[in-house]
Amino acid sequence: MVHPARHSVSVAGVIVDDAGRCLLTKRQDNGQWQAPGGVLELAESIPDGLRREVREETGLEVEPLALTGVYKNMPLGVVALVFRCRLVGGELSTNDEVAEFRWVDPSAVDELMVEAFAVRVTDALRSASSPAIRSHDGESVTLESRNAL
Repeated sequence: MVHPARHSVSVAGVIVDDAGRCLLTKRQDNGQWQAPGGVLELAESIPDGLRREVREETGLEVEPLALTGVYKNMPLGVVALVFRCRLVGGELSTNDEVAEFRWVDPSAVDELMVEAFAVRVTDALRSASSPAIRSHDGESVTLESRNAL
């Protein structure tokens, strides 16, 4: 029996400090800068998965403040839920997944990240009344979702 394609769900936390900077992680596997996060486990709640992924990748404890965007990687079928978060504890520590950390001003986000991941951070830094909803191909945001919300 052939099973239909399935989606996976990931979460990411855009951690914002008191100066308005956000924390980015440089991935070990591909050298790209991203907000910390990863795939939810099957029996895990969304907030618990977000806290776990951020803790595993950074050593930090966070509290989610708001859902700021929903993003779909069309070729991979990954739906990412991105949250603005505040730091509540812990200490930064590198690991198998993260090579480097950087606190960046919003103006540096587009320089460091491919568009598909930069838009997640810039959306999280906006004061929007509702989450952004966008699609991308892994690098670029699709035209229809660039002009949406």
